[in-house]
Amino acid sequence: MLGVFSFALLQSLINPVLPQLQQNLHTTPDLITWVVTAFLLSASVFTPVLGSLGDRYGKDRMLVIALTALAVGSLVSTVATDITVMIVGRVIQGIGGSVVPLAFGIIRDEMPRERIPAAIGLASALTAVGGGIGIVLAGPLSDFLGLRALFWVPMALTAVAAVTARLAVPPSPTRSEDRVNWASSLLMAAWLLALLVPLTQASSWGWGSGKVIGLLIAAVVLATAWVVTESRSASPLVGMRMMRMPALWTTNLVSLLLGMGIYSVFGFMPAFLQSPTESGYGFDASVTEAGLLLLPMTVAMFVSGLVSVRLARLLGTRTVLTATAVLNVGALVMLAFRHDHVWQVIVAMLLLGVSCGGAVSTMSNVIVAAVRPDQTGVANGVNANVRTIGGALGAALMGGVISAHLGAAGLPTEDGYVLGFAALGFAGLGSVFAALLIPEQGEHHAEAQS
Repeated sequence: MLGVFSFALLQSLINPVLPQLQQNLHTTPDLITWVVTAFLLSASVFTPVLGSLGDRYGKDRMLVIALTALAVGSLVSTVATDITVMIVGRVIQGIGGSVVPLAFGIIRDEMPRERIPAAIGLASALTAVGGGIGIVLAGPLSDFLGLRALFWVPMALTAVAAVTARLAVPPSPTRSEDRVNWASSLLMAAWLLALLVPLTQASSWGWGSGKVIGLLIAAVVLATAWVVTESRSASPLVGMRMMRMPALWTTNLVSLLLGMGIYSVFGFMPAFLQSPTESGYGFDASVTEAGLLLLPMTVAMFVSGLVSVRLARLLGTRTVLTATAVLNVGALVMLAFRHDHVWQVIVAMLLLGVSCGGAVSTMSNVIVAAVRPDQTGVANGVNANVRTIGGALGAALMGGVISAHLGAAGLPTEDGYVLGFAALGFAGLGSVFAALLIPEQGEHHAEAQS
């Protein structure tokens, strides 16, 4: 749980202070975005790979490796004196992206069956709340302890978690007998990089640039080759048969579409709140004040992640996940059209917090119930990856809309945020329909047995 929280905290601490970090490292606006992009790309590649290795060689071993990578990467970033070293540190940190799916697998291996949903609900809640607290703490930590505290505080937490995991987590009782398909791993890494690099850099390079179009075409070709390779492999990295299970493909679709809205709000709301009131929107908030305005969302995430487990038992996972998807749409619509007063933003953030915490917890339990124990790591790794891809798509959409609506002073106009949040809300409607297709939990167990 400490490892899960530390990773989630590290994910979001940096975003609100990128301008200050740019000045500290004496770099350019284009290069500083790679502090976030490098972490995103590395985590996308390593999350399913270490999840699969955990299924084969022991989730306990891979968890220690992932936590150690987080600590080492944080140390490199703490001492970095230029942007190159900082990016290297962030790439190393990305290896730790597999902490969450590995933790879910360990919970399934070690906990009594009746306690698994509640334990996964707690881990999911910590995933959500860690991301929210990162945004809240970024300002106070950098103000009182300096910018580098954003790296050495998580470093201390992950180092303690790594040592404790090595001493306390027992060896995995269930392991896959398949060998590791390294060719498939390389192909997956290649198509993920070819997809995510243009999505994260399109606002700088331009959607019509040769680099963006070429990389997107390459992503399609490489992804097709990866699927063909996986389908023919005797020991696939990600079993295509498993991915075709109704519980998995529907949950992954919900994860993709919800990720578009949730991660985009995490990325763009601090800037929205810090915008000067003269621009026609925003509240002229400092980094610390913006974080405090997002604090109710963080609390709602944690509570919702815990409560959703009991609600799923009473109402069914499909009902709970559909309700969280509806709340996501409501929050985005409110941000688009009702953001003139602080209380309106807080209400929208509360709705989004309930949606995010409940959805992540419920989706994790759906996946754990649907797959065999030796597939838990890779299945949850894929779901986390899909959510990351959704976040990249949402950020690209939001960034493209905002970039097309800049005012005379170079600041985004209110119309840019209105259209951006409305577009994300429209995408969120798809998650509502996808959630309605998810089988109920009794059907999950039948799929897992088969």
